[in-house]
Amino acid sequence: MGEYKDRRNDGRYKNEGRDDRRADRRDDRRDDRADRRDDRREDLIIGRNAAAEALKSGREIDCVYVAKGERSGAVVPILAKCRDRNIPVKEVDSRKLDFMCGHANHQGILLSAAAHSYASVDDILARAQEKDEPPFIILCDGLEDPHNLGAIIRTAECCGAHGVIVPQRRSVGLTGAVGKASAGALEYVPVARVTNLVSTIEMLKEKNIWVYAADADGTAWHKADLTGAIALVIGSEGNGVGRLVKEKCDGVLSIPMKGQINSLNASVAAGILMAAVTSAREG
Repeated sequence: MGEYKDRRNDGRYKNEGRDDRRADRRDDRRDDRADRRDDRREDLIIGRNAAAEALKSGREIDCVYVAKGERSGAVVPILAKCRDRNIPVKEVDSRKLDFMCGHANHQGILLSAAAHSYASVDDILARAQEKDEPPFIILCDGLEDPHNLGAIIRTAECCGAHGVIVPQRRSVGLTGAVGKASAGALEYVPVARVTNLVSTIEMLKEKNIWVYAADADGTAWHKADLTGAIALVIGSEGNGVGRLVKEKCDGVLSIPMKGQINSLNASVAAGILMAAVTSAREG
């Protein structure tokens, strides 16, 4: 019988393993690029005719992207309809439009369509009433990462929240990427879009809902009374909860930190606080 050679010590297999790992990394990078392309295109309405028909049909539109200086032809009535419907309009470089739509013929305009219809704040409150439960609502102040918003919607569904509220401007809407990150929760959790988050907080407080902002300078969550009607405000990835919004809240909740890193991802922080509210309501 010939001598057995351990393939781990055979130079041929060393290189072979490295080559396999390099190929896997290349495949992962290709998959990542494909995912980003999908996220860019799946919720876009491209070109003037398609945009005009989408608006005519009454479809939910999150935002309009128009090339800088483009104010001619069919673009004019499209933008007028957007203003009438309070749809945010963003002027961007034409090269960004090229990138967003994969170099399709965008004719200087793209519409970002909502992956799901928006609810109203009254719909969210009615949902709590139908379940005979004190309202439990999540407000997102300026979240711009669709994966964070999608993850928050997913956790909200798991924790029994009655709905999520987002502002109309300076915030990601219900894009295709948000729907994908919510893992189907968008079909079960109503999301309302409001023009003014401060006014919405005032309205919730008038309905005897306690509103708490999530921030590092607040009371540790386990020391707060989280029973009853609760609304949690989760701030943006970079700036946290805005000053005016925080001032309107009844209190500020923090998450005690024990490690070397003193901050959490917005959706992770939201998940911890939502779980705390759920636990308090069941206790």
